Amino acid sequence: MAKLDLTFAPPIMNAAGTLGFSPNLHGSIEWSQLGAFVTNPVSQSPRTPAHSERFAAYPAGFVLHTGYPNPGFNQVIRRYARQWSRAPVPIILHLLVQEAEGLARMVRQLEGVEGISGLEIGLPAGATPAHVTASAQAAAGELPVILRLPFENALELAPAAIQAGAMAVSLAPPRGTYLAAGGGLLQGRLYGPAIFPLALRLVQELARLGIPTIGAGGVYTRDQYDIMLSLGAMAVQIDATLWKWAGDRIF
Repeated sequence: MAKLDLTFAPPIMNAAGTLGFSPNLHGSIEWSQLGAFVTNPVSQSPRTPAHSERFAAYPAGFVLHTGYPNPGFNQVIRRYARQWSRAPVPIILHLLVQEAEGLARMVRQLEGVEGISGLEIGLPAGATPAHVTASAQAAAGELPVILRLPFENALELAPAAIQAGAMAVSLAPPRGTYLAAGGGLLQGRLYGPAIFPLALRLVQELARLGIPTIGAGGVYTRDQYDIMLSLGAMAVQIDATLWKWAGDRIF
């Protein structure tokens, strides 16, 4: 995938937060199966793991709350830039947005860093169209920009993302609340097969609006991947199924 191009071959990739900051060349995944590798989320300043309970299973899925731990932008670039330049698959760097000025600084620092083929900008829950526009403009540069939108209001935000210069949108996991194993409630991101019908409908509606969309959410089988593409997704991100997958093929 060349710069200023968002054609993925094949049209499948991991979702941010599933496979680390750089492809593991000694693992079991055959990287030719992926059209891109999306890094773990990276923030301007370091973030520590969530200190409360982080996982709760429910039928056909689970809630996960990690806090998006990472060593911070500068450390990630220092540790992984060389690996990205040698990676067997195009690298999409996922940046977390706190405010547009900080995002613009990170994007400027990426000039001259080899091996990055695009940016995915993770917007917070509660983002508004104005926030989307500011983030897309702050991320503008030589690298194509994907805005990862909150699942719950992606239809509202997607037109603003494309109008502001993003080349595509992707979908963050929906958020929910469930009973924690130790008592109380756990709030976090939702994963699992139960998400797929909602994700499929959202991809279909975005495609009807003419929004270039990277689909995601509950994709666990080849048939689900195929139907998401058939309904208009330009590519598909897979998440939790990667944590239990082993063998020669992802599906």
